[in-house]
Amino acid sequence: MRASVGDRIVIHGHRSGEPDRDCEVLGVRDPDGGPPYEVRWGDSGHKALFFPGPDATVEHFEHTSTSN
Repeated sequence: MRASVGDRIVIHGHRSGEPDRDCEVLGVRDPDGGPPYEVRWGDSGHKALFFPGPDATVEHFEHTSTSN
């Protein structure tokens, strides 16, 4: 798994009817984009260090500069 700051990690529900959970990647410690990641959870706003498991996927977003 590889992620960049600003990407979204989705952890899929384990049982039927269980909702997915997601977090925003705030920091990446590995220069190659591997875990662990510093994240902010979407449902609670809690910040944590996260080691994703096999039930997680990354939604990559195009990272563009906002300077004019």
